Amino acid sequence: MAACGLDFGTSNTTLGLAGANGPHLAALEGEAVAVPSALFYDRSGTPTIGRAAIARYVGGEDGRLLRSIKSVLGSALIEEKTQVGRSAIGFREVIADFLRMVKARAEQAEDRALDAVVLGRPVFFVDNDAAGNARAEAVLREIAAKIGFSEISTQYEPIAAAFDYEQQVRAEEIALIADIGGGTSDFSVVRLSPERHRAVDRAADILANDGVRIGGTDFDRHLSLGELMPLLGYRSPMKRAGRDVPSGYFHELATWSRINRLYNARTLRELAEVRREAARPELVDRLIHVLAEERGHTLAMEAEAAKITLSDAPEARVELGWLEPGLHSDIAAPALVSHTAELARRIAARVETCVKAAGLGVGDIDALFLTGGSTRLPHVRAAIVAAAPEARVVEGDTFGSVGTGLAIEATRRYGSRRKAA
Repeated sequence: MAACGLDFGTSNTTLGLAGANGPHLAALEGEAVAVPSALFYDRSGTPTIGRAAIARYVGGEDGRLLRSIKSVLGSALIEEKTQVGRSAIGFREVIADFLRMVKARAEQAEDRALDAVVLGRPVFFVDNDAAGNARAEAVLREIAAKIGFSEISTQYEPIAAAFDYEQQVRAEEIALIADIGGGTSDFSVVRLSPERHRAVDRAADILANDGVRIGGTDFDRHLSLGELMPLLGYRSPMKRAGRDVPSGYFHELATWSRINRLYNARTLRELAEVRREAARPELVDRLIHVLAEERGHTLAMEAEAAKITLSDAPEARVELGWLEPGLHSDIAAPALVSHTAELARRIAARVETCVKAAGLGVGDIDALFLTGGSTRLPHVRAAIVAAAPEARVVEGDTFGSVGTGLAIEATRRYGSRRKAA
């Protein structure tokens, strides 16, 4: 039996273990150690996860795709169900299906059973809601028990990333850890050193934690609303002066965890009425087509891909010929910045709050450790760096730092009672 660290992410998931040569990440999909947090249920209700799940959806197979499922933790959606074929399945079971398959793949790759786990968790599942955060963690623990873990604990994701970074630290320093994931942005100020790395109890070294429920999927959503949804009628006028096409459909369609709520006959009936009163019905026709064909996730993936391209290119083209021949959208990098500048500002403000909570000034931070996919966005990175301008910037493993750090923590907590935990 063995212990592990499980980083269940909004966009990607990893599972870390310790071994003879130190902590490592288990292969979860072929040789890949990071698996997209996605499930595809075919019409019989059989799930597939990861890249294979996305491929089945993109390939046009009949079924239901779910992504960003972690984001339902701490929301009312966790108590709801989604339609899969002729049945409805609860989101608790959706998450359990995904994590059960991740656990089984790791056990097969490592040839050992996993019975203890340190679960990564954001500093805040929900902003400004202590009760909601407690409920979200409780649900995650319940799911971990359901899939076969007998000993379960949690650690903040930025603290786990700090433990990964500490493996390369050669002298004592104060580090600010910035983990910008798919669903949340989390920060910790931690005192690190080679000597402290060997200690079992690190509570005194954690100077401050903070976070905000803003992540990569929020950047996807704002970019989609700004550049793609207008092609489907967002903010287009109705025939009656002073009214626009109802915006709620577009906000749901641009939000990963809510797309499936639009795939129903009632929504299509409503949109047929909207189309009759729309000043530009041809745009609403595109929206109806997307929902009738259940292609909302395709749009979300296009927005995500454009965001990633714009992290290091001046322009991204989104091809929408599957929706209408010749339809496309050319998005320039300044447009991404314009649509998401407020998100970057809020992230930077929370960094400053975290540093102040540690009782430090910006000049007291020795190192700024960046991990998580959205730290690749230049304006996000610049906003974070501006909050600690004198710190040495260190690049972490974009998708693996938290999982590796959780493996280190699992060894501290459970390793003495398990071989090669």
